[in-house]
Amino acid sequence: MRVDPGELRTELVLEEASRTPDGAGGFTESWTGIATVFARLQPIVVRDRFGADQTIEEVTHRVTIRHRPDVASGMRFVMGDRTLSILTVHDPDETGRYLVCRTREQGR
Repeated sequence: MRVDPGELRTELVLEEASRTPDGAGGFTESWTGIATVFARLQPIVVRDRFGADQTIEEVTHRVTIRHRPDVASGMRFVMGDRTLSILTVHDPDETGRYLVCRTREQGR
């Protein structure tokens, strides 16, 4: 995989979830920013689904960042008011230089 470092120009905040018991058998989920990264953001698929009397838009992106050992599925990227949930993470050429994350953005 060939990546031009100049393409990593979109600033994203990498966040991870933490769960706190709420005392009633459930939990409260909160998100904490752990790093600011620069990425190449590529929209891949756009879908509209109709369900529960509403249209749900779903956009799937490919996000390429410099390699970080702490990135995992279940985390998310935040860019302003947009949230991209990380579905998969892989090192495309196994050199430890870049990570490619497949993400899902729900309609706003």
